[in-house]
Amino acid sequence: MKDGKMSNKKFTGFPAGVTFIPLPDLFFTQVMPQIQDVAELKVTIYIFYLLHRKRGYPCFVTYRELLSDSALMAGMGEGALRLALSSAVNRGTILHLKLNIDGNWEDAYFANMESDRKAIDTIERGELSIGKMKPGEERIRRPVQLPNIFALYEQNIGMITPMIAEELKEAGRLYPSQWIDEAFKEAVLMNKRSWKYIARILERWASEGKNSGKHRQGIKKNDPDKYIRGKYGHLVKR
Repeated sequence: MKDGKMSNKKFTGFPAGVTFIPLPDLFFTQVMPQIQDVAELKVTIYIFYLLHRKRGYPCFVTYRELLSDSALMAGMGEGALRLALSSAVNRGTILHLKLNIDGNWEDAYFANMESDRKAIDTIERGELSIGKMKPGEERIRRPVQLPNIFALYEQNIGMITPMIAEELKEAGRLYPSQWIDEAFKEAVLMNKRSWKYIARILERWASEGKNSGKHRQGIKKNDPDKYIRGKYGHLVKR
């Protein structure tokens, strides 16, 4: 880009192994046909892109993040960004919430997905917090780095919903991290990219033993009911 102008150099094509991001199919059939402003379309798609790259719950992007993103802001001023965000929020594609983060009020933007609507409702009820808060203080939790099982899910399957998050937490508590890594690898190898398939692998290993069975023997010695308790206990054989 020279003198603030976009380069007109022809794009040479997407390379092999390029990463894809998910967009709801309804976006293309119900939302995009209504969008007349290119800036609104650009900002909306870019917010989905940024949310897909986030590691934390709940996932949102702030106005400052958008404003400081050179790829998004190329050829677009701050006034156009504000107008595009306002249009996307008014259309209902993007949700807006004021958050108090580290004592500073931030404009935060979410995708209008069921999981994000639930997250916003939880925030507004004051149920997302870190430690004990003083009376009247905003109880907002910053996105935190996810455990490895969460990262594996996002990298290999997709966005984490609150329901899936609970199942991942339970699995992370029940199974060794090495098992979880190998279960994801097996699912990818078999082209079975679903948590249901991975959970069944882990349940089978817990029930029947894995490889030499040494880990299973250790479980019996220390805690024979470790894999019987919890969400998947009814699926594990004694």
